Amino acid sequence: MNAVSILRPGAWAGVITIVFGMQAALAAPLVYVPLGGEGKIVVVDAAKDEVVDTIGGVAAVHGLAGTPDGRFLVAGSLEERAAAGAAPEKPYGMTAKQHAAHHSTAPANQKNDAVVSTVSVIRTADNSIVRRIDVPGAVHHVALSPNGRYAVVTLPNEDGISVIDLTSYGVVATLSTGPLPNYAVFSPDGGRVYVSNAGNNTISEVDTGQWIVRRDIVVGSRPEHMVASHDGQRLYVANVDDGTVTEIATKNGATIRTFDIGGSLHAIDLSENGRTLFVSAREQNKLVAIDLHTAQRRETSLTPAPYHLASIADTGKLYVSSAGQPKIWVVDQKDLAVLGKIAIGGRGHQMALAPGS
Repeated sequence: MNAVSILRPGAWAGVITIVFGMQAALAAPLVYVPLGGEGKIVVVDAAKDEVVDTIGGVAAVHGLAGTPDGRFLVAGSLEERAAAGAAPEKPYGMTAKQHAAHHSTAPANQKNDAVVSTVSVIRTADNSIVRRIDVPGAVHHVALSPNGRYAVVTLPNEDGISVIDLTSYGVVATLSTGPLPNYAVFSPDGGRVYVSNAGNNTISEVDTGQWIVRRDIVVGSRPEHMVASHDGQRLYVANVDDGTVTEIATKNGATIRTFDIGGSLHAIDLSENGRTLFVSAREQNKLVAIDLHTAQRRETSLTPAPYHLASIADTGKLYVSSAGQPKIWVVDQKDLAVLGKIAIGGRGHQMALAPGS
């Protein structure tokens, strides 16, 4: 028998232990796809490759991540408003007094003339927004710590990140990393979070014990999306402007290999076994797969403009959104065959997975 401990946001002191039989069948996950300017998130059943639900009330939602237990989503917004302006709509289940008290307190390090955006915490059981949290400036991408306690949001207009403690729903830290921070990835042990700074071609390594930058690692031109190896020993960085992917040894920050893909890139992810790296070569209209043991490559044409992508656990499939059309390609990870397309009604951004029922 295998035991998995899951920590619930809002109930940090309690630990739920769920025991699974080794032969238990795993349901395909649900995939949550934010649609940016459409102001909504579509829910895709990965067993059927069909949209089964829609979550509204999330303006300009680009960044999205889910807690490890699948109970909550954290959605960022690129929509800014004056900090002294009207607060967002009151979430379900919160009293008017609680809502007013929450939004009367400015986030950490906020200037008097600053702008804020609102991060939404969504309960997946009923897709309701249970908390709205203001952070300094627009949010691009979101990362969740492996234990589900912290959400890190990148703030490209503020040159840094904010950290939300999901046990208190408060902003516990806001710190500078570098110009135009784009993406954030936690180490598997949660001790570090890596932030790509597209404005100065560096990756900031942040100590999550003290929420300070420990070091900066120089990579290629305009680093954006990243993925960490399953053992945390490697970090893969998509350098959008020079068409390369940098493989970094996290122990010493050294560059191990550089993969030259060509053209403007966008997203990357790893196969479930961690042996294959997938890269969306947006400008070249193709998906590239790199065997990390042999460095051999495979590719397939995806037109137009392959954009965000996600390896879908327990399915052998890859979801790739298009920057040019409102759809997701369903791709077989083994042979890169296109298995189908999903109409999603907008441009798909940072996808989040949650266990299926």
